[in-house]
Amino acid sequence: MAKKKEILRGAEIFCRALKDEGIKHLFGYPGGAVLHIYDELYKQDAVEHILVRHEQGATHAADGYARATGKPGVVLVTSGPGATNAVTGIATAYLDSIPLVVFTGQVSTHMIGNDAFQEVDSIGITRPCVKHNFLVKDVKDLATTIKKAFYVATSGRPGPVVVDIPKDVTADSCEYEYPDKVDISSYKPVVKGHPGQIKRAAELILSAKKPMIYSGGGVILGEASKELTQFTKLLGYPITNTLMGLGAFPATHKQFVGMLGMHGTYEANMAMHHCDVLIAIGARFDDRVTGDLEKFCPYAKIVHIDVDPSSISKNVPVDIPIVGDVKHVLKDLLAILKSDGGQKPDAKALKAWWKQVDEWRALDCLKFDRDTEVIKPQYVVEKLWELTKGDAFVTSDVGQHQMWAAQFYKFDKPRRWINSGGLGTMGFGVPAAMGVKLAYPDETVACISGEASLVMCIQELSTCLQYNTNIKILSLNNRYMGMVRQWQEFFYSSRYSHSYMEALPDFVKMAESYGHVGMRIEKSSDVEGALKEALALKDRTVLMDFVTDQTENVYPMIASGKGHHEMHLSSDKDRELA
Repeated sequence: MAKKKEILRGAEIFCRALKDEGIKHLFGYPGGAVLHIYDELYKQDAVEHILVRHEQGATHAADGYARATGKPGVVLVTSGPGATNAVTGIATAYLDSIPLVVFTGQVSTHMIGNDAFQEVDSIGITRPCVKHNFLVKDVKDLATTIKKAFYVATSGRPGPVVVDIPKDVTADSCEYEYPDKVDISSYKPVVKGHPGQIKRAAELILSAKKPMIYSGGGVILGEASKELTQFTKLLGYPITNTLMGLGAFPATHKQFVGMLGMHGTYEANMAMHHCDVLIAIGARFDDRVTGDLEKFCPYAKIVHIDVDPSSISKNVPVDIPIVGDVKHVLKDLLAILKSDGGQKPDAKALKAWWKQVDEWRALDCLKFDRDTEVIKPQYVVEKLWELTKGDAFVTSDVGQHQMWAAQFYKFDKPRRWINSGGLGTMGFGVPAAMGVKLAYPDETVACISGEASLVMCIQELSTCLQYNTNIKILSLNNRYMGMVRQWQEFFYSSRYSHSYMEALPDFVKMAESYGHVGMRIEKSSDVEGALKEALALKDRTVLMDFVTDQTENVYPMIASGKGHHEMHLSSDKDRELA
């Protein structure tokens, strides 16, 4: 006799579905529209709810959790301001293709459209910045919709999905059945690449005289770092990563020429400009990478591998497009490259190409002054890398400190670099670090921030205390919105309009007021000791306020409208190249 199905309320269905989906953490903030759900959360212990102090913090924490683990981050917020406060975090995840499932409460179905208390059109508001969204109008559809949300968020090109749940749906009852899988007729992500295109790509790749491998965040999202590393080492070609792709290939390996783009290395950008075959893998040709499109890779034939067909030739026309999961496509390419009797790379041409790349590398474009008692922000990041042996999870906020973290922390593993690339969201760093620490409680998690970004979501220090997420915060404090100041110096005749941060808090006292450890470091000779002390405090969150050089700029830099070969290196280096 068939087992009788349980009759559950919508709120119970919500909790049971998360359990059946294997979700361990839920980041949220309660409110009237979701109180039935919160009542059920109280009665269960399969899913741990993390009470944040602001809904934006919930989305960033879930985002950090997802980037570090590869599993979907899950958020629950109430209707109205709860939903709107979450939008920045949803958009952050959308621009970087991060799998989130965000549940928003909604007024009861019969009140939708009546301007009821705390009603907003969450579906309409989030439509431009989600992969998909759902409004559940019948409790009978709730379990299946939740399953669809997780499937859409995590398959193909990942992204955030919003599920809007009216309050009466959480009160109504029906039989509970959580499907093992769902089929959505209009959504069929391509996994395998076209064999003919892959064969053509292999032929072009092996014919290169000046090849370049350009890999992005899609390699990390597609769990293809192992295949990318095998592919790159087998060919012996130089490789660069985007900001989102750092760690996909070991940064300490001799074939890695650094990050490319606006603040990429001289050798990476020059190699991009002069290459004759460009192999783009899981990258979307973002404007911060390409510079002036008219000047982008003018001599190259381009192979582009991406799971999202809409990304192919969207910004840059390519010669051989391959739509498919990067892991599968790289495996197929490796099989061709390893086959007996096949074509091999041109060893003589490759040797000459590496000679040129190494000449560019010898310029040492990231060199900075270490012989000073004024703290150079690069030095702080470099010391963190040395002391953690490159094995920490590192989150950042957005600005100069983010670029220095990308340049000077050498990521040898994927999913260790957690930052907001596409949207550039200040306030991301601390809650993201909190989410990472919940996923990996025994690992070192450091947040590299700036004083302007740090205060944006500072309230989450309270969450860190409640849930014992012992992170290390490095504030590179130059008393400016650093990147804004740099642009004002370069392009606005040093008119520093509203970029100077006055009336800052005493960060040491502030950290202590939240129950954490605060440190203020003002001399370069004290940097290493402070970092060692903070890292040794494994059971405490530590906020280190490094008072850094106010005049330091991020170099190299490609100005807007310029090509890869038109970099500012520094005032001294620019004179050398003139």
